[in-house]
Amino acid sequence: MNEVNQIVSDIKNGNAKPIYFLMGEESYYIDKISDYIEQNVLSEEEKGFNQMVLYGRDVTVEEIISQAKRFPMMAEKTVIIVKEAQDLSRTIEKLVPYVENLQESTVLVINYKYKTLDKRKKLHKIASKYGVVFESKKLYENQVADWIRKVLNGRNYQMEPKAALMLVEFLGTDLSKISNELDKLTLILPEGTIINPAHIEENIGISKDFNNFELRKAVGNKNVVKANQIINYFSNNPKSNPTVMTVSLLNSYFTQLLMYHGLQDKSKANVAKNLGVSPYFVNDYVEASRNYPMRKVSQVIGFLREADVKSKGVGASLSQNDLLKELLFKIMH
Repeated sequence: MNEVNQIVSDIKNGNAKPIYFLMGEESYYIDKISDYIEQNVLSEEEKGFNQMVLYGRDVTVEEIISQAKRFPMMAEKTVIIVKEAQDLSRTIEKLVPYVENLQESTVLVINYKYKTLDKRKKLHKIASKYGVVFESKKLYENQVADWIRKVLNGRNYQMEPKAALMLVEFLGTDLSKISNELDKLTLILPEGTIINPAHIEENIGISKDFNNFELRKAVGNKNVVKANQIINYFSNNPKSNPTVMTVSLLNSYFTQLLMYHGLQDKSKANVAKNLGVSPYFVNDYVEASRNYPMRKVSQVIGFLREADVKSKGVGASLSQNDLLKELLFKIMH
């Protein structure tokens, strides 16, 4: 995020580079930088003659270069934005001659999503030398809650750890999807609100009581009744609660529990660091470790691997609901 802020700050201060090569698995920041350039480098009056948006599937690299070599009309800059440039991955190195002789009055933006340039090749080296090469890396699941906190702090909001975890479990690590939901919440809720699970349930539609976080907690506490209530809820809402996802999240949970058993230093800070969780949730692992000794945890991981295969339709004769009920019985007995 700091690198993105610096790029935007430089553009805001009139120091736009002649080429921006925006690449990587996480499209959110690629779109943010590209959109900022599209909206702010030229005035509305200048955009008509001097700004162009191209799409990788519709143009060649040679056509991009031809447009980039145009001189601006009644403006200081020409802005050329190439979206979906990953469709040009086989020919993208043909940009090298242009980057070696950049048109200083042009701002060329290449949106190269879900791929990266080969750092050993010439284009990466010279684009880095004369412009900006930005790699937008996908966040790990345990980093997303912190990202949510930073985004909301910037808008004068806060979010409880459980509420953040609910969002991550429901939406995954796709920052664009999460950002859209945060936009909704900050539009509805007054500034200064501490967003809690009830807000998530009311405004986004994720149940605060029947979700994968609550299932893991019920399993960890060996609360058989609560765990089965959640499984029954999942069976009635299969699209929102796919079995494959539930099994995967339980597997992650017990893998973390295995790691917990292996730690010599079980202080809250060290557990949070090694398990990649908020200190807020450490006590849940302490309680679960009492209910599931290391030998049992290893056995449970075996059960989960079997269930994962069956949930994908391999050798499965049970319904998804019965599969989860059978799995819970094995885990909790």
